[in-house]
Amino acid sequence: MTETSTETSLVFSGTGRRKEAIARVRLVPGDGTKFMVNGRLMENFFARDVHQIIVRQPLKLVKAAEVYDVISTVRGGGETGQAGAIRMGIARALVVLDPTAKKILRQGGFLTRDSRAKERKKYGRRGARRGIQYSKR
Repeated sequence: MTETSTETSLVFSGTGRRKEAIARVRLVPGDGTKFMVNGRLMENFFARDVHQIIVRQPLKLVKAAEVYDVISTVRGGGETGQAGAIRMGIARALVVLDPTAKKILRQGGFLTRDSRAKERKKYGRRGARRGIQYSKR
């Protein structure tokens, strides 16, 4: 969550994590039409509309959707985890941009790290919790 100054404008950045996904997000002043994920437009990166909605939630909540362009890189995890990581990165960048938005974003649950992760498989079992099938007769 750093603030970088360039010649023309300020760039606000934030990092988000969910499951195995890690996203680095930069908010750049613009008209809100440019939303890039790994060098591709968000509509091309996320095929499902649900993921696109998840990613845009923090911007709509603080009414900054038409003010900033978003440039992000995300690695690891699946589509849902990557969308959640980008959402958290955007929320953290918005807090750096405007500290008064922290209360709103906290109430929306965008600043809380979802710590759920896949449970490891145990030996002697078929999965994390699934044991071998028992037959009484």
